[in-house]
Amino acid sequence: MKIDRLISIIMLLLERKQISATKLAEMFEVTPRTIYRDVETISLSGIPIVAYPGVNGGISIMEEYKIEKKLFTISDITSLLIGLGSIHSTMTSEEVLNTMAKVKGMVPADHIKNIELKSKQITVDHTPWIGNRNLNINLEEIKIALSENKLISFKYYAQNGIKSQRKIEPYRLVLKNSSWYLQGYCTTRDDFRVFKLSRISSLELLEETFISREFNYKTLEVSTDIEKKKVPIKLLIDESLLDTMIEFCGMENIEPFGNNKFIASFPFIEDDFSYSMILRLGDKCECLEPENIRLEIIKRVENLLKVYKKEE
Repeated sequence: MKIDRLISIIMLLLERKQISATKLAEMFEVTPRTIYRDVETISLSGIPIVAYPGVNGGISIMEEYKIEKKLFTISDITSLLIGLGSIHSTMTSEEVLNTMAKVKGMVPADHIKNIELKSKQITVDHTPWIGNRNLNINLEEIKIALSENKLISFKYYAQNGIKSQRKIEPYRLVLKNSSWYLQGYCTTRDDFRVFKLSRISSLELLEETFISREFNYKTLEVSTDIEKKKVPIKLLIDESLLDTMIEFCGMENIEPFGNNKFIASFPFIEDDFSYSMILRLGDKCECLEPENIRLEIIKRVENLLKVYKKEE
C-alpha cells in the first residue's frame, strides 16, 4: 500500500543523512519514478525534503526537522530483520517489505552495512523445493480474510480422499513442520476445524463478514490428534540412514547394534504417509516391532510386487 511505503520512506529519511532514489526504489521494489512521486507527496504534506544532485547526491529531510530515536540496540534490530526475513520467505507481501524498511530506518547510516551482513548470516526459509504453486496465492487471500473478518469458501480434500465444499470463518494461520494449516469455524459442519492448506483448492474470498467467536486456541492445536495416534516402533537401520533417522527421532533414540547397524525408536503414525515413508527407505531399514506394523509393511510390499509383476 502506498501509505505504508510513504511512512517507511519518512522513517528512513529521519534516520539517514541522505539516501538515493535508486536505493529507495531497490528497497521497496518499485521504480525511481514512483519514489520521486512519493517524495513529492511527502513534501506537500509539510515535511521539508531536500534533494542533492550529482553522483554522491540523494534525498534527505532538513536536519533541523529530525529527532533523536534510540528505541532498539543493534542486536535488537538484527533479530527483528532475521525474523521478518523468515516471514518474507514464506509470505511475500508489500506489508512485510515495508516493515523491514522501517526497521532498517532505525539503523544509523554508519552501521547499516554491518547490520545487513549480520541479518543475512541466519536465514530461515520454510519454502519447499517443490510443491503446490497455488499455496502463496491462498496465503494472501487468507491474510485478507483474517484482517477483514471475511468468510472464505474452498474445496477440501480430506486425508481419506473425500472431497467436500467448505465455508469457514478463518481465525489463525499456523506453520507446523513446514506445512501451513488454517484454524477456523466451519459453517458447513457447525464446528471448529483445522485445514491443511495443501489440501485446499478453488479458494474464494467472500464479501460476507463475521463476528469473531470466542474459543480456546489450544483445542485446535495441529499436533493434538497426531500426538494421540503416535505408536513407538523399533527400526533396524543401516549406517547410511543414520543422518536421516536423527532428523526424525533424535540421536538419543538411536543405539548401535553392530555390523554398521543401528536400532532406532521411531514415533510412528499408522497412515499411508508414514508407511510410504518407511518403504522409501528400502532394504536399508527393517521394522522389528510391533508385529502388526511389521505385517502391514509386508502386505504393502506384496501388493506393490503384484503391480509390477502382473502379466501383460
